Amino acid sequence: MADMTHFTIATVAEQSADFRRVLWTGRHTQLVIMTIPPGGEIGEEVHEHNDQILTFVSGTGEAAVGGETRQVTQGDLVAVPAGTRHNFRNTGVNPLVLYTVYGPPDHADGVVHATKEEAEAAEAAGRDEPPAH
Repeated sequence: MADMTHFTIATVAEQSADFRRVLWTGRHTQLVIMTIPPGGEIGEEVHEHNDQILTFVSGTGEAAVGGETRQVTQGDLVAVPAGTRHNFRNTGVNPLVLYTVYGPPDHADGVVHATKEEAEAAEAAGRDEPPAH
């Protein structure tokens, strides 16, 4: 039996200035925290094989999912089914902080990308692949 992993997730997310930080990777899911700077965005993408649930810890933003756009703020949750085009933008003056759960995992276990540019470069180089199970 595996040991329990415990996070005070809002506190952990708020303390990270990194664009993307993988906190935990299991066999079927993955927990990632993200900080999007003012004026920044995750970038339009589609995860063909991953469902994603995003929960917003602080800041204000805009969720664009499957052709529909809504405002998001602290306490909001957005579910993105696999194969759905999506993007999340920071529309406020403070960082947009969130945590997201991927199923199955989408990123390399333990990966940290300080900036969006660093994340994009790692993805392009194939250094951000999820673990094989």
